[in-house]
Amino acid sequence: MHLANNIYLTDDLRAIADQAITFCQNEVAPHAEEWEEAGDIPRDVLTKMGDLGMFSLRIPQEHGGLGMGPIASCVFAEAIGRGSTVGGFDATVTVHTDMASPHLIHKGSEEQLAKYLPGVMSGDVLTAIAVTEPDAGSDVAGLRTTAVRDGEGWRLNGTKMFITNGGTAELVIVAARTNPDVKYGISMFLLDKGTPGLSVSRKLNKHGWLSSNTVELVLDDVYLPPEALLGEEHKGFYEIMKNFQNERLVLTAVACGAAQTAIDMTLEYTQNRKAFDGVIYDKGAVRQRMAMNQAKLDAARAGMYHAAWMYENGEDATKEVSAAKAFGCEAVNEIMYDCTQFHGGMGCMRETAVERMYRDARINTIGGGATEVMLEEVAKRSYI
Repeated sequence: MHLANNIYLTDDLRAIADQAITFCQNEVAPHAEEWEEAGDIPRDVLTKMGDLGMFSLRIPQEHGGLGMGPIASCVFAEAIGRGSTVGGFDATVTVHTDMASPHLIHKGSEEQLAKYLPGVMSGDVLTAIAVTEPDAGSDVAGLRTTAVRDGEGWRLNGTKMFITNGGTAELVIVAARTNPDVKYGISMFLLDKGTPGLSVSRKLNKHGWLSSNTVELVLDDVYLPPEALLGEEHKGFYEIMKNFQNERLVLTAVACGAAQTAIDMTLEYTQNRKAFDGVIYDKGAVRQRMAMNQAKLDAARAGMYHAAWMYENGEDATKEVSAAKAFGCEAVNEIMYDCTQFHGGMGCMRETAVERMYRDARINTIGGGATEVMLEEVAKRSYI
């Protein structure tokens, strides 16, 4: 099992992809049902990934990482989606590598980097990003969590919703409103696990991604010292917007990897499942739809990597990233539907990987920016 070839896949990236796929096939996929039941990923699996350098791709070289860019993130994300068959595992890992820790990498002081980065790379410090609230998701400017000055430090109060890794992360990066008079007056803070006032109000029972730890967090008069401020005061909104591009690319990449594996599984199943004096794949309605599914996936993957290339080369890729996520994640859901359909009754059984992958795919058109939000980003940049 490998990634499909593309012009961005260098020898180094191909080696990274092969390592990630093999790891997931051996260390993740065999435990899928166990982890789905537990609703969490064992920490030793993550530290094994850290030992192999999988959490160091985007860490600057001067801090012990490989200093790679968005294309590497997409390759790694596609590879774990390809190998794991467990969306909750993919979410746990990519939130850590590409949605939470980049904020630390981009804006952390030398002291903050020295304190947290070694553990981030080793997997001993799992990270989470706490932006979304009950009344604010893609509309980041609408968040209500507050951070009010208390001496030299801050007092944080509010509720964060749908926080992946939120119940297990050693480090939660929190967005809070520091200027109530300015719509975008938001700052970012580093919040350690066990800080008084931080609690998990409930673990969320989800439709998919069952093995990811997703919770509602409550911040009740949480005191943070001045050194917990990440980056500049009141500038957090812009950092969130900046990393959204990376987040959306990675979500799309994971979805593409999983979809390719689902297609492969379905081709094998339909070419061996006997029915009507032949096999299911003999039917034109099946094989032509599967051919179209492969064509959709190839197009989605190409668009995603092109957007990643633009982003890596410093171009404004907001339109291209948004289009790639909108098209790619919708296409993947269509593909997963057909893969489940062509597995027949077995496609509805919890013992079948494709059933889990079908459920796991659904969140991709919502998380990180819903399809409708993505299309608006494309539309408002399409005026002639």
